[in-house]
Amino acid sequence: MGARGRTSVERSPSSKSKLTYAEFLRRFPDTDACLEWLKQKRWPDGIPCDSKRCQGKVRNHHKIAGRQAYECDVCRHQVYPTKGTIFQKSSTSLQLWFYAIFLMAATRCGISAKQLERELGVTYPTAWRMFREIRSLLSEPDLRLAGKIEADETYFAPSRRLGSRTGKRDTSREQTVIGMVERGGRIVAIHVGAATTMAVDAAFETHVLPGSMVFTDEHRVYGNLGKRGYYHRRIKHAAKVYVSGEIHTQTIEGFWSLVKRGIGGVYRSVSAKHLQAYLDEYAFRYSHREDARAMFDVMLDRLAAGTSPAPKPA
Repeated sequence: MGARGRTSVERSPSSKSKLTYAEFLRRFPDTDACLEWLKQKRWPDGIPCDSKRCQGKVRNHHKIAGRQAYECDVCRHQVYPTKGTIFQKSSTSLQLWFYAIFLMAATRCGISAKQLERELGVTYPTAWRMFREIRSLLSEPDLRLAGKIEADETYFAPSRRLGSRTGKRDTSREQTVIGMVERGGRIVAIHVGAATTMAVDAAFETHVLPGSMVFTDEHRVYGNLGKRGYYHRRIKHAAKVYVSGEIHTQTIEGFWSLVKRGIGGVYRSVSAKHLQAYLDEYAFRYSHREDARAMFDVMLDRLAAGTSPAPKPA
């Protein structure tokens, strides 16, 4: 079918998008469609009614007009699919919540709460709260990496205005982040108090399986990795060597570049208090970049689970 003959929900053959805005509207044209999707995700085999009369049996339920609830056809017991999720007790339309997730999933570098305010027509505090709640579910604290791992530390300034007029770097308020990435796979980024051997050892013990091959630069904080069951190789950046065969840290450095460009260009600055949440968002998007499904669907599945996993320690 030619370009003029395609319908509004079809993509151009040259498009790399896995989900367009038109397809989003087709799937979720209103709040009831979003609620129905959430119900099917939470109870794919039907809603078990826990009233005294039904005693946990799966019953047919019908949607209650004007409410985000379903009612049992037998005993009239009501069930709320949003209960226990980030949508619970929110006065914001469920479709707007889904659209906010779509906007977050559609970009590699993020979208600001101010832009979300303009897109959705909500207040800035509402937009910021929606982002905070969505990000709270993108943490993957139990992620364990294996294989060939690159590790590196980097530093984030809480404000772009930091630094003296002489151009010298002000490190007094910089925030330290340690990152570990599987080559061709997933990533973990952790906001730590300082770049220390203790912080690195704790991060590897939690997130990297023993026996993995680890590539780092020559920083002293990685000195214990060989003693902790990892095969450790270093690249000597101080000697202006950046690649030596398979020994390099260019994958993790590329991720740092993406994060810093995103934070500097979209958010301008991020406070130390919220830095981990932003890192979780970037890491989640990176770790799932090769998923066959659209990023929007990957995020929705996490959100439909109900409750947020425990946040990583800052």
